[in-house]
Amino acid sequence: MREKIGEQCTDSALGHQLFKMTWPMMFGVLSLMSFQLVDSAFIGQLGILPLAAQGFTLPMQMVIIGLQVGLGIATTSLISRVLGQGDNERAKQLGGLVVVTGAISVFAICLLIWFVRAPILQLLSAPPEVYPVVDEYWPVWLLSSWTGAMLYFAYSLCRANGNTMLPGSLMVVTSVLNMGLDPLFIFTLDMGLVGAAWATVAAFGIGIVIVYPKVLGKHWMSMNWHDLDVPASMKELANIMAPAMLSQLLPPLSSMLATKLVAGFGAATVAAWALGSRMEFFAIVTVLALTMSMPPMVGRMLGNGDMPRIQALIKIAVKFVLLWQLAIAVLLYISSPWLSQMLASEKAVSDVLSVHLVWVPISLGPLGVCMLMVSICNALAMPMRALVISSLRLFVCFLPILWLGAQLLGLKGIFIGAMVGNVFAGVLAWVLYQQGVKRVAAKFCPDASI
Repeated sequence: MREKIGEQCTDSALGHQLFKMTWPMMFGVLSLMSFQLVDSAFIGQLGILPLAAQGFTLPMQMVIIGLQVGLGIATTSLISRVLGQGDNERAKQLGGLVVVTGAISVFAICLLIWFVRAPILQLLSAPPEVYPVVDEYWPVWLLSSWTGAMLYFAYSLCRANGNTMLPGSLMVVTSVLNMGLDPLFIFTLDMGLVGAAWATVAAFGIGIVIVYPKVLGKHWMSMNWHDLDVPASMKELANIMAPAMLSQLLPPLSSMLATKLVAGFGAATVAAWALGSRMEFFAIVTVLALTMSMPPMVGRMLGNGDMPRIQALIKIAVKFVLLWQLAIAVLLYISSPWLSQMLASEKAVSDVLSVHLVWVPISLGPLGVCMLMVSICNALAMPMRALVISSLRLFVCFLPILWLGAQLLGLKGIFIGAMVGNVFAGVLAWVLYQQGVKRVAAKFCPDASI
């Protein structure tokens, strides 16, 4: 009886800690999504060429984001584990190494993109009239990408050290600043598309000025590497970063293939698919926040050799995700007729969107579990397993079943296929995580019972 009460107390404490770490990130992610929507709305008023230039920019943006997120995942995983081992000095040194590595790497990628912009645009079949717009836009956009990456690396250091309040609140501040500066730079100063990029540079620059002094003040990074094995540390970062970066590049490829399949059912279906996908991002915002808040907790526990608490924390998160997303699915099901009409003015689009909102949200719980397992595997020093889960989710569970659903049931089958694919992905991710965690326990915590 006492053991059961003790477990309940532990679960309650872990649940409270998880909530405390997650809610700031949830508001931060929501604010970032909102600013991106508003940014797109402002650019949409500028005409076809600016919109086209932004469209041809997106693939390059995904490359830069993939690099920065990959390094951010490696940062959180490695530093939190070192902190769990009680080596605060090495954690500080790794923090400085990450910032310098990230600054140089992203700058090099930005330079490369600029110097090979003509071949890139040719590869993407960009029309000649877009080239002058890109020549004017990309220098400032690349600067904004580098600024955003530097801010992201500081956020990663905060999360690795167990602080989600600072990055979460600054995400809100920089997003609000960006939304406020957009009309000023785009319309008032008549800078057009370039103004949108300058607004981002200004907002992220203010974020950098705020966050880095705080990071330095809390001693979360140091440039004193006299006793740090830099090559070995770089290798550790690269071992996690490379698979994590590749994982970030897979979803856009999968999205393009899915859109190509959906396009066979007409423009209305493509429009409904895009709207539904955007709704899904908002529906799983809590899961996205958990994928940011849980890795530093798991990393510290792993460094401390506390596998039972890791298992307990993950079970709490999985149960919460399944129940929370079920509630969201019920809400979307009930409101689907009203939501579809509100989001789409054309009846052909709203009818298809209504089908999307009925079937797909049911599977967002298992999809959330899959996303969590990818994040947890990276935190548990299993980056290749995380990459395997991501790959299997997209190219074994999602796309083939999407295609099969379309072949068997037509338009409705696309959404049923998406639902079934997400469920299979969640189950597969959980099985692969369970297999991997036993190996982690044997390596890092040989005395732990799993």
